[in-house]
Formats: sequence, structure tokens, C-alpha cells
Amino acid sequence: MTRTAIIISQSAVIAAGISIRCIFLAYGAWQDAHMAVKYTDIDYRIFTEAAQYSMNGESPYKRDTYRYSPLLAWLMLPNIVIHPMFGKIIFVLFDILTGWLISAILRQRGLSNNRSTLYSLLWHLNPLPIAVSTRGSAESIMTSLVLLTFYLLILKRTFLAAIVFAASIHFKIYPITYALVIYLSLDATYYSRHSIKETKSTNKIRLNLVTKIVKQLVPNRPRLIFSLTSALTFVLLTSFMYYLYGYKFLYETYIYHLVRKDIRHNFSVYFYMLYLGSTSVNPSPLIPIAMFIPQASLLVAISFRFFPDPIFASFLNTLVFVTYNKVCTSQYFLWYICMLPVILPWSTMSTRLGLFLLAIWFLGQGIWLYPAYLLEFEGLNTFILIWLAGLIFFAINVTIICLLIRSQRIQNLFTPENQLQKNKSTSQKKKKT
Repeated sequence: MTRTAIIISQSAVIAAGISIRCIFLAYGAWQDAHMAVKYTDIDYRIFTEAAQYSMNGESPYKRDTYRYSPLLAWLMLPNIVIHPMFGKIIFVLFDILTGWLISAILRQRGLSNNRSTLYSLLWHLNPLPIAVSTRGSAESIMTSLVLLTFYLLILKRTFLAAIVFAASIHFKIYPITYALVIYLSLDATYYSRHSIKETKSTNKIRLNLVTKIVKQLVPNRPRLIFSLTSALTFVLLTSFMYYLYGYKFLYETYIYHLVRKDIRHNFSVYFYMLYLGSTSVNPSPLIPIAMFIPQASLLVAISFRFFPDPIFASFLNTLVFVTYNKVCTSQYFLWYICMLPVILPWSTMSTRLGLFLLAIWFLGQGIWLYPAYLLEFEGLNTFILIWLAGLIFFAINVTIICLLIRSQRIQNLFTPENQLQKNKSTSQKKKKT
């Protein structure tokens, strides 16, 4: 029997994604009006109130716990002028843009329109981004900016990619973990249609690790364009916001997230230690350094090992950053989930194993959520249980990282799959002749 190919229209997928999100928006409005437990995220109310301060010509940071860029408060101004749900519509549009960018990147990497659209379904119909965007969380802005950066790099729009990358760091600081990956990836293959073959001389250089690292860090034209443009854009944005709002902007937007200690409850393996140390009068300054070393070491190692495919390397860096971070919440998961459909076509992992890992990933969250519910809503002391559940979830994530690395075929981002196939067929013809 012959298999029938499934043909899916991208416009139909986008229409379905929008329709589902509209249903969730309507349900969320109903739940907010009729139930004690609100559907809308508390952060959305914070965004709106910060926008109200901005509308009045005051600082958005007058709203306690507003710890985001002023651009987000300005983006929420229609909530005050037009309708309170306008911001959610903006987040939904960025959510849909993320799905479109997934398919656009895959098409640029050589996949057919149909396969690219099928992979984009993993985002458009994913309940997690649907719930996050319709509840009023701004994570879809970040996922769009990150994917747009890589899309522009594939198109060789280095200058525009650098501006978008700087804007993403301005919104939330975590994309800075991609800086080394992107810098290394802009090597000799960036403007070449063919992958660079290794020679005997390059193999000899491998014997000297220091020489190899230094060689990989040598600047070239695209590296200088990207580095200088992104740095200048970030400095200009930051300086302008500092001029408007002063040190309060710097602290709430950046410094707070670097020194933040969530001692209530979260997925981090460090949560219970930070909770116990929160009552210490003189906490050791070595503790933050000790927590940062494994995270930073893995980020650098992954960057140097997998930079030929910067999307896969950035996916791993995000997963490592979130897994090893001192604060870890479920919204952080979207930071790497948005890149998952873009790396899956080059994975050799079996469907059975993939579904098993997905199941235990959700199971790990479920194990954590039960004691967290007892603490949050029943007032029971379940801190140790939450920490143990966090250790289980950490072990699951580390296992997933290792298996993903073992099963991934690393393909240079700037050499499309169809070009690689042409190169192989050409070389085979030459051998035959």
C-alpha cells in the first residue's frame, strides 16, 4: 500500500491557530467575569497599570513589581485607550508570528512548504503557548524576536538581525546567552553556499585546543557588523530609557533579574537552599558564584561545540540556562519550546522515544505541581517535597538534553538541506566519471 501525503495549507493552519486563540480569549473573559479564580495572568494587570502610569506621563515603575522594559508598558497603552483586552490580542499576534517564523525558517533551510507547515503545527496547536499568550503573558514577543533574529541571519540580513537581537536582549536579558553562538556561526560559511571541508592542517590544529579557540574567535566582516550593531543598538535603547526613568529602569529591568531570589517555590534545584538561606544575616557571596559556574561552563562549551547550527546550539543553551537557573518557572519553558520545531527535522530520535520523553517531562511537572498546590492554596509546609520534585524534574531535563545531543544531526545553518543534497549528488557523479 502506498502512503498518501498529507497536504496542509499554511493559511489554513494560521487561521486555525487564530480561531483557537480567539476561543480561549472569549473563554478567559467569561471566566474572569464569573469565577473567583481568574483566567488572566496577574502580570497582565501589572502591564496595564504600568501603561496607565505611562499614559499619565509618569514612570511605569511606579507600579510595584513592574520589572520589564518601558516599551512593554507603551505597547499596552491601547488597553487604556481602546479596550482592556487589546494587549492580549497583541500577544496573540506575536504568537501567530512565531508559528509563521518556524515554517519560514524551515523553508529557508530546504524543507518543502508542506513539511514546514506540518512542523509549525507543533506551535500553532500547542496548548502551552496558546494558554500563555491568551492569559496575557508577553513571552510571545520574545519568541518572535528570537526566531526573527535567526530568520534574518539565514537571509544574510546581518544588520537587521543585529538590531532585532539587541531589541530582544532589551526586552529580556536571557537572549544574551546566544551572543557567543551567533558570533562563532558567522564564520567563513556565512557567505558561502557550500560547507567548508576540513583539511589535514585543520586536523592538526585540533591538537591544540587554545589555538583552535583563538582561531574561531578571530573577527571578520559579518562578525564585526553584527557585534557592533547589536551593541550600539542595545546601548542606545538602554541610554534612552535611563534618560527617561533613571536607575529605577536599570534595576527593575536588568539588575533585579540577576540578583533575584524566589524563595517561595519554583522548579529550580537551588530553590530550597535559597529559601533556607533567606534568613541568614551574612549570606556567603560564594553561593551565587557556585550556582553560576556550572551554568556558564555548559553555555560556553555548547556554544563552541555546536555553533555551526546556531539554532540548535541556542536551543540547548536556553534549555541549560533554564534548567540550571536559580529561578525557574513554567513561562521560561516557552523560551526553548519555540525552537524545538526548527531542530526536529534533523533529529534521528525515534517517535516512540520522543513521545516517552515528552510524557516524563509533563509527569515531572505534575509531580512538582501537587506539593506546590498544597503550599499555595492549602497552606501546608511542603517545601522539602517541592525541592525533591524539583530534583526529579532537573534529572528529567538533563536526560532530555543528553539524548537530544546524541540524536541530532548538526547541519550548518547557512547551507540549506537541498544544497547539501546537490553537493552530494555532484560529488557522486564526479566519482562515477
